[in-house]
Amino acid sequence: MLDLSILIVDESGERRAQVGNLLSFVGAAWQQVTEEDLEVAIEAAPVQGVIIGALQQHSLETLLKRYPHTPFLSLVAAQGEQSNFIGVLDAPYDYESLTRALHFIQAFGSLHPREQQHDKGQTLLRLLVGKGKGIQEVRRLIGQVASTEANVLILGESGTGKEVVARAIHELSPRSKGPFVPINCGAIPGELLESELFGHEKGAFTGAIAARRGRFELAQGGTLFLDEIGDMPLQMQVKLLRVLQERQFERVGGGKALDADVRVIAATHRNLEEMIRLQSFREDLYYRLNVFPIETPPLRDRVDDIPLLLQELLGRHTDQHKAWIRLTQRATESLMQYHWPGNVRELSNLVERLLILYPNRIVDVADLPSRYRLLESELPTPEQTEWDEREALAAVFQEPPQIDALPASPMTMQLPPDGINLKEMLADLEIELIRQALESQDGVVARAADQLGMRRTTLVEKMKKYGMTKDL
Repeated sequence: MLDLSILIVDESGERRAQVGNLLSFVGAAWQQVTEEDLEVAIEAAPVQGVIIGALQQHSLETLLKRYPHTPFLSLVAAQGEQSNFIGVLDAPYDYESLTRALHFIQAFGSLHPREQQHDKGQTLLRLLVGKGKGIQEVRRLIGQVASTEANVLILGESGTGKEVVARAIHELSPRSKGPFVPINCGAIPGELLESELFGHEKGAFTGAIAARRGRFELAQGGTLFLDEIGDMPLQMQVKLLRVLQERQFERVGGGKALDADVRVIAATHRNLEEMIRLQSFREDLYYRLNVFPIETPPLRDRVDDIPLLLQELLGRHTDQHKAWIRLTQRATESLMQYHWPGNVRELSNLVERLLILYPNRIVDVADLPSRYRLLESELPTPEQTEWDEREALAAVFQEPPQIDALPASPMTMQLPPDGINLKEMLADLEIELIRQALESQDGVVARAADQLGMRRTTLVEKMKKYGMTKDL
């Protein structure tokens, strides 16, 4: 399903219906608007694209200039010089041509420089908090390399914040006024990756309904971030190496050489040296990218930073969800004992999940998902209380307390021929023992709990269960 919201405006009801049905089929949300309401609809809602047909009151050229951050796709013959003109969708409309057009609309929205603006030193660096040696070394290396033009290779497990590091380098560099353009080399099929990187001319291949700029062009004057470079096919590695060497490239289907005025930062979770040995990654490209390596430490190696990370993540997600949570010290300590295979990304997901589950509450160990409960809760769960009851009763039968009110050791009791209600008898016994412990300790619950061999919170829960007070 495509995460797109599309407007359709056209005098032809037949065309609107045909395109609308196709959009519904591919899972894209769409809305039909009149020409009179078009501008209001564009400005009032988060629209990812506009499909236009025959218009009477507006010209395509005017719309392209008025809304430069909105991509337009035409259903009738048209021309446009602006980068937000995706092209013409020719009849008969089919699944393949529409899907490709929607892909270009989606790519335009994700790559536009306006979407890459960030508050310097704030949102970009917020996940680089910490006092551990590992994260301090990362910050030091960022400070050293940011002002240079050197290529950077960021290494580390998935979820350790490699893109955060790349954005920090960009924001602290002389190129910070230019765009930061990311591309995940493993998320794009190999046959489309060349077009994504270098762009293509109209008619370069089937479905190329208009010329399109690639990531290198979009990143001119700024930074190109090649995420998961280890997943790039070998044939594309050769072409990328050539661009890095010559600092020029050509669009697919084009013959004009374009300058590559970009800084390249690459990242991977793979072992590139092992891939070189297996001949699945080019050694010459590795050395071209690995001018300045930075390794992001896994979260399990910086557990002392978890309280600071929690504070930062809670602040961010609190604004997003309009709710707050507070983690008990015990819950935080339990999280610090977890091994975090998903690293900071997993921690961020957990914080968001807890905010949804327990808005405006204090979260203890018992509220955490089971995999994160590595310590006993400060507040007992029903299951824990039941377990404590069994332990306490077992202790009573194994080592009877020396209390005068007990007529004899429970081990010497004989079962009556008619049987007994064991549950009621044990409850009565427990009430009597709790009452005597409270009396002997002058109503101090903590000391009574010690005498009975249980936690204070467990004793409090039992007293609530039986309707007892410490004044009994």
